[in-house]
Amino acid sequence: MYKDQNLIIRPIEETDLHRIWELEFKEEKPEWKKWNAPYYPHETKTFDEFLPIGRGWVNQPDVWAVCVDGILVGTVSYYWEHEPSKWLEIGILFYEGGKWGKGLGTRTLKLWVDHLFNTMPLVRVGFTTWSGNERMIRVGEKLGMQLEARIRKVRYYEGNYYDSIRMGILREEWEMQKA
Repeated sequence: MYKDQNLIIRPIEETDLHRIWELEFKEEKPEWKKWNAPYYPHETKTFDEFLPIGRGWVNQPDVWAVCVDGILVGTVSYYWEHEPSKWLEIGILFYEGGKWGKGLGTRTLKLWVDHLFNTMPLVRVGFTTWSGNERMIRVGEKLGMQLEARIRKVRYYEGNYYDSIRMGILREEWEMQKA
């Protein structure tokens, strides 16, 4: 568990699963999906359909709960782009729009990146987003991440093409800015 004032990131518990299902899979067109890879379809699931997925997240190192004032409001995660070379990518989901634009994403990812560098032999941590998600790009910049790649016009959404954006930070850069 890591804490910053009223914000906590921690492993997902069995008791979190109903809340995560409500926020992520219950609605047909959740608000968060407009920003998180909206060019991929979203599938609703019944709670029973979600349970095998959710149980796979309980107490796992690669997906954690984000809680603000004791309420689960999102998740952070990582996945291996290429594990043999320790190429890891992170993700974040804040499900409800009322939590956006308040610096919570930056605070959350600061804790998550710290945790990953502290517990894994990583050289770099990064993420991929799309040019339509300007808030996520700003979070990367606030964290000291560099724009590493811009693949032009490869994300099609609502009649427009957007760029795929890849940002990252090296361990030595992270440690230098913390000092």
